[in-house]
Amino acid sequence: MDLHLKNLFDRFQEQFGSGPGLGPGSGTCLMKVEGISSNFIKLLFKASAALYRTEPWRRLRPGHLFGVRVGKDSDWSGKKQPFPCSQFIGGDGGDIGFYMFRSENDAKKMTGSRETIRAPNVELLRVTYELETLMFPSNRKMIKSLSLEASGNDRFPVIDVTRCTSSGELQFRNPTLEELKFVYAFMRAISLVHPLLQADKEGGPNWTKLISFGPFIETVDIQWPPEMARGHELVAVTISHPPGQAYEEKISSTASSTPTKYAEPPDEVTFMDIRVNSNSSSRHCAMCEKEVNGDQSLCCGRCRAVVYCTSLCQKQHWKESHKNMCGLYKAMMEREEELVMKIFMFPCSAAQPCKWLESLGIHQKGMWRRKCSCYSHCPFGLLPVKGGLWDSWGGLVDEEYPGDLPFHNQLRDGISSPILLSGWSEYYNLRSLPLSSPVADILSHPLTVYHILTALSINTKNLLLKGKEVILHYLGPEGEMDWMPAFSEISHLLNGLGNIQIIMVGPEVPTNLSGTTSGISSRVRVNLVRGVYQEEATYLPSPHVIVALNCALDRYSSWGGALDLIKAIGVPAFFTEQSEILCANAKQVLRGAGLHITHPVTPNPFRSPVKNHDSSTNLPSYSNGFVLGVNA
Repeated sequence: MDLHLKNLFDRFQEQFGSGPGLGPGSGTCLMKVEGISSNFIKLLFKASAALYRTEPWRRLRPGHLFGVRVGKDSDWSGKKQPFPCSQFIGGDGGDIGFYMFRSENDAKKMTGSRETIRAPNVELLRVTYELETLMFPSNRKMIKSLSLEASGNDRFPVIDVTRCTSSGELQFRNPTLEELKFVYAFMRAISLVHPLLQADKEGGPNWTKLISFGPFIETVDIQWPPEMARGHELVAVTISHPPGQAYEEKISSTASSTPTKYAEPPDEVTFMDIRVNSNSSSRHCAMCEKEVNGDQSLCCGRCRAVVYCTSLCQKQHWKESHKNMCGLYKAMMEREEELVMKIFMFPCSAAQPCKWLESLGIHQKGMWRRKCSCYSHCPFGLLPVKGGLWDSWGGLVDEEYPGDLPFHNQLRDGISSPILLSGWSEYYNLRSLPLSSPVADILSHPLTVYHILTALSINTKNLLLKGKEVILHYLGPEGEMDWMPAFSEISHLLNGLGNIQIIMVGPEVPTNLSGTTSGISSRVRVNLVRGVYQEEATYLPSPHVIVALNCALDRYSSWGGALDLIKAIGVPAFFTEQSEILCANAKQVLRGAGLHITHPVTPNPFRSPVKNHDSSTNLPSYSNGFVLGVNA
């Protein structure tokens, strides 16, 4: 009896502690849902575990409401979204999970300052993460029999639909299969997009500790399980904050997923002659593309992003296109501060590459020769090589570049396995590099590839952890063909487990290098193939993942055939772009090719810290600045 009372007390403490929530799970069991398959239950638990790993409760509180839209209204019973509003609970005590409501009004009725309010006649769907030891026997039996994935160490989701009666009591039922389908799509989408929320430091009242986030909306494509597809394998899921946030409802060749508040400039604009810094390099007028130098150029007085040669071009550009984009550019300029990597202690602006390299003592040396135009006469991959690693890194002192040495004492559970990195700070610390070292500018390419393989692509990560080989098709290589010493760092990060074959395919591969293989290390080899991808892919081993860095999808017509092939073979593909506006254009190109974006645009933790600018704008631009993916 004492043990029984202790279990009841533990359960009470776990589920009825101070903070929001409606208490413990009701004893519902997914095995009792009509028409559900074991495979779909496994996928629900897998999606739940993936969401749990992203730790939304670290920042999100019940007061942060999200709008949810899955597919079209006509896809659902009653021709409307089942649960179009959601909130996370558990960040400030009580139950850990999230609630989904029939309307935003219902969510507000039940959201108190400290507790969840039992509003009469309100129905909601709950997903609560419970300790296995405190779950009902039916759920424990289901977990064991189906070998379901845990969320964290020892928690599992309990899903039910709850109704608050007029007397304040709670009634519970199992969710329907359709409701589970909706919550599955939400879990998959929100785990991808909630990290993108940007704190609005000036948006919230001073008296509350609740983080205020700027208006946000993002759409991702989620793949349905086979038994749910009904002829449509993918569904668009839109997450917005606050719930009323909506896309601009007008036709525009440059539409993007930016919230409406940034999309509509004023009907009239005061043209200001804002002079560009005279120290900057030559630019091109956004209207006529005429080259202008330093103090001869003007920029838009509202967004300060676009460069012109005269006020006449400025006014003409406003009428023709900039009027629809000015708000978006302004928002991008305001986010520039968030992209700056403040940890580094070397100059991180390279408007004039030669002067930047000279200031570091590495101009026209080693691999840095590809960082300015001084060696543009030399074909990619054919830079003369003098000697060893010291020469390759331009004569930097030994402590300022990564040596050809393994990482020490990097074991997981006593076993060697690939090193998982979160960003530059962790890498520099592991390599004992001073933050005054500029090597991140070149290492951005190999470490972005490694980040994709070990963090963004689940399949390749699992293959490497099992010690197997990953085949990567690398599209459009240029200067990186002269950076093989930097790519050897991937081998050391693998830490004795797994192999990677990188096949670089592109028209810039020199004829005399096409067909050659470079065994740059014991675990990484690079094959070079000259030609366009869609014509050469038939002769290549099938890839596990496809990568294109700084690809500028909207600028080269040759991408059309490659994207058609990527769609046909269905292999995960990841692209990096240097700026947000290029990302917006890339999304249009990908969707125009019939590809569904499954990894939304996110800042790349291994982007180069060195800021550049597009020739006709002041928009911040970083090599490998942003990453997005399809088929992932």
